[in-house]
Amino acid sequence: MKESFYDFKAKDILGNEVSMNNFKDKVVLIVNVASACYFTPQYKGMERLYKSFKTKGFEVLGFPCNQFAEEEKGTNEEILNFCTSHFDVSFPMFEKIEVNGANAHPLFKFLKKTVKGFLGSESIKWNFSKFLVDQSGNVIKRYGSMDAPESIEADITKLLAKG
Repeated sequence: MKESFYDFKAKDILGNEVSMNNFKDKVVLIVNVASACYFTPQYKGMERLYKSFKTKGFEVLGFPCNQFAEEEKGTNEEILNFCTSHFDVSFPMFEKIEVNGANAHPLFKFLKKTVKGFLGSESIKWNFSKFLVDQSGNVIKRYGSMDAPESIEADITKLLAKG
């Protein structure tokens, strides 16, 4: 049987197991995040998109990762405090994970295999890589760190319109 986005589970930042099935029928943006990165200000854009579209069936899921220049050193509690106090993040945040290598989270292994990156590469190059999933659980598109959340808004709007 072919794997689906909805087959996966992850622990939220408070340690509760969350099924991706909870996001069925929604457009979902999945992002590997870090608190001490050049791209960290993208939290503002991610939160703005979340607040703009959450009532229309849109979710943002943040997955902290410390694999890139150790830019996410904190504990889950410290990460949550940073995100809420600096960027007023209200979208779901998850426990710190790995996105590359042997210990990569199964969800990210699936995302990377489904939509490859630059020159067909599966590995994630840096923090704030993004994956867009449609209402049926299909991974539609992959974006790099340089792709600001605002630049994804048209793709999100298009998917929500198909709804």
